[in-house]
Amino acid sequence: MLDHSDYELWSTIEGEKLAPNGKYVVYALAKGEKDHFLKIKDIDGRELLSYDRGKQGLFGYDSKHLFFTIKPWKDSLRAMKSRKVEKKNLPKDSLGIFNLENKSLTKIGNLKSYKVPEKWSGYVAYMLEEVKIDNTSKSKDSVQKKKPKKKNVSKENGYHIVLRNLEDHTEDTLKFVTHYTFSKKDNMFAYSTTGPGKDSNSSVVVMDLENEETNNIHSAKSAKYFQLEFSETGRYLGFVVDADTTKAQIRPNALFLWKKDTEKAEKLIDSSSAPKDYLVSSDGKVHFSKDESKLFFGLRKPPVIKDTTLTDDEIVNVEVWTYNEPRLYTVQELQLKNDTIRSFETVIHLKDNKLVQLANIEFTESELGDEGNAAYALIGTSTPYELESQWKGFKEYDYAVLDVRTGETVRKIKKSAQMKLSPQAKYAYGYSRVDTTWFTHDMKSGIYKALTKDKVFYNEFHDYPDHPYAYGMAGFTKDDASVLLYDRYDIWEFNPKTGEGNRLTKGRETKTRYRLVQLDKEEHFLNPDTKWLFTVFDETTKNSGYVLFNPKNQKLTELVSGPYRYSNPKKAVLSEQLLFTRESFKEFPNLRTTDFDFENITVLSDANPQQSGYNWGTNELINWTSLDGKELTGMLIKPENFDPNKKYPLLVNFYERSSDGLHRHRIPRAERSSINYSFYTSRGYIIFNPDVVYRVGYPGESAYNCVIPGVTSLIEKGFIDKDNIGVQGHSWGGYQIAYLVTKTDIFKAAESGAPVPNMISAYGGIRWWTGLSRQFQYEHTQSRIGGTPWEYPARYIENSPIFNIDKINTPLLVMHNDADGHVPWYQGIEFFVSLRRLGKPSWFLNYNGEPHWPLKLQNRKDFNLRMAQFFDYYLKGAPKPVWMEKGVPALEKGVNQGYELMDSIERNN
Repeated sequence: MLDHSDYELWSTIEGEKLAPNGKYVVYALAKGEKDHFLKIKDIDGRELLSYDRGKQGLFGYDSKHLFFTIKPWKDSLRAMKSRKVEKKNLPKDSLGIFNLENKSLTKIGNLKSYKVPEKWSGYVAYMLEEVKIDNTSKSKDSVQKKKPKKKNVSKENGYHIVLRNLEDHTEDTLKFVTHYTFSKKDNMFAYSTTGPGKDSNSSVVVMDLENEETNNIHSAKSAKYFQLEFSETGRYLGFVVDADTTKAQIRPNALFLWKKDTEKAEKLIDSSSAPKDYLVSSDGKVHFSKDESKLFFGLRKPPVIKDTTLTDDEIVNVEVWTYNEPRLYTVQELQLKNDTIRSFETVIHLKDNKLVQLANIEFTESELGDEGNAAYALIGTSTPYELESQWKGFKEYDYAVLDVRTGETVRKIKKSAQMKLSPQAKYAYGYSRVDTTWFTHDMKSGIYKALTKDKVFYNEFHDYPDHPYAYGMAGFTKDDASVLLYDRYDIWEFNPKTGEGNRLTKGRETKTRYRLVQLDKEEHFLNPDTKWLFTVFDETTKNSGYVLFNPKNQKLTELVSGPYRYSNPKKAVLSEQLLFTRESFKEFPNLRTTDFDFENITVLSDANPQQSGYNWGTNELINWTSLDGKELTGMLIKPENFDPNKKYPLLVNFYERSSDGLHRHRIPRAERSSINYSFYTSRGYIIFNPDVVYRVGYPGESAYNCVIPGVTSLIEKGFIDKDNIGVQGHSWGGYQIAYLVTKTDIFKAAESGAPVPNMISAYGGIRWWTGLSRQFQYEHTQSRIGGTPWEYPARYIENSPIFNIDKINTPLLVMHNDADGHVPWYQGIEFFVSLRRLGKPSWFLNYNGEPHWPLKLQNRKDFNLRMAQFFDYYLKGAPKPVWMEKGVPALEKGVNQGYELMDSIERNN
């Protein structure tokens, strides 16, 4: 039987990666949410290295080295923090470099960050928290030879980085570095420095590592550098310079370009040559087109100038909220930083240095096609529709098609659904929820084509008072020749120019869902000359697997399938080797490798062998009929040692539709908002998770119509103790539970997390994480009322538990935290104080400073322990804990938790 202390025994797998050559796999085991244990194995399962506290493994492009971060022991770090050790004296991360050829390991301490080239190998650059002050460079294994004299280097003055040659182990120590980067290809490296003194020169240095050439391409007194970025091959480097030594609020930034084989970088644009009322931005991303003919950067509007002479008692701190502003003031506050650094994408054509501003104050967003090579750009804005999105819950957009060469507007598109560009930028495309139609706009001709008009490519389970979402898309084929779209089951291929389409799979006939696996992240289109990998999912059995699809003859080849959930495989960059997982309720998702035929599969990991020693559980589908005649499906989870002749306590846990997750594996852990299924089944509970379908305007009644007959159908099977049934849910689940207990006494105990008992007051609330009004949620999305309180006052009252709270006879545990950014926590307070007013048995948990769910481990452990004690007391007759009997007084907060059981205290007395 599982206990709370057993959480520490279970591991999860993180950061799994295949080496580019497909011969090695790295992953980290995180045991009990404590330290990580790095594992490197070959694809035959042989372990090459196991390292304590290692994580974030990264292979070099030539697959000769693995780089990883070594963290301090968490317990040691915690102990030092409890002793109030200063932050600067706490242990730092280290860098591990493992040679996969000779199996040697190099460890480098005091790590701040590191980088390796993306498409070439031979070097690593790492930045140090503490650095040497000698001038030694290019000395063999210099980090290891002698204990160096060290000093701290401030962030303002940069840090020292070491550039290490992985072949001969020589190193260059580069001092006072602020930014550093490798080119994607062609063995180039660049970094910027700031001098240690106030009037020291700063510089940008480029190193050609293949030819061992170093070039200082820009220097200026006390300059600051931003956005260092190479072109694809390393032929060009772009960057932004702030060379002004004053503290002026308006920074006169300049954009510079360096060309290979030239001595110095040249200035392309500064504040005097920028378009009127715009400045060069230090925050706008600098990048090049794939063909290296264009340099993109950001322009910004001048900042709002503050009067720095005012004292605190002269500054007026008032918020002025205006009814017709596009964005609610709370949204503006949360987006203040982004607004402050907002930049507008601009291009310089390198052949003739012609500048074309793409985005601007009217059209703030821009999208480039064909990796920056395309002749047209798509610019857009949602500003005219921001205000109405407060209650609609979605935005529309105005767009313009821009000639990248001339800057001329080719055409404008008003009030459109959101659009993107196809890989070659021949089309803008999108899905209109209003029209339930996928569409394309020909970028050159402007011709609009509806691809799926009068076809069902939208969510068939849609039960919101809103326009339905699409199932999504697989992508475009080569040269934008066709686009692949999903319906509920199948993949369809459409001609984006003519709108003609055909079905590639035959899933609807068998209720089998096909979806493409994107294996090559570098390839922006689907190559018709290669075979495509699809996942398959049986909607009836919830089984899944993989098939291979040949686009030339449209033939499907089944690879593997079964009563499992299979992951989306990851492919090695330079080979056909795949890495994937499979899982079920009983089987942990261990790592597996194979090639494209899936004939020889190797299981690489065994993360939780201890599971076999515990009573676990089984998961199965059950069916019943709702009170309004709908056929429903749910999951029934039983203890592994289930005896049909016994009576079991039942826990009901639900949200909306969950049965597709039948084969999801759930390790024992301190959950943030839900019961842990394996934990409770191990302790003799049965769990029921019913799917719920909704009728617009009546979400509470819909939950009742679906859940309660599901529970009674289980009681009829004979193995459920009808007198010991509990229910648990969070957020939307918490609301539904609050509603249910006003309508039925079938539950002996209930936990309702972050509930909304009063839809009228909640309608006017704010979602504090985003600053958005909650109005759209009630009018159009999850809460499903379908209108405003002044349009449907009866619906708001009928669906609000607060108006029937006197009818509750079920003891309630309510958890709602005071930093909740989804559901205002005053809803939980409103619920609890009303229960308290009526003398109803109830308890309220507020984890201070925690958001919609407790995230800190100690708080999650506390929540899971209290919830288990609550249900054990009511459903299994366990002793009552002290906190339920006497509470935890404010004087004892954080000291005495009240976990002790009352009967043990009484025995001791």
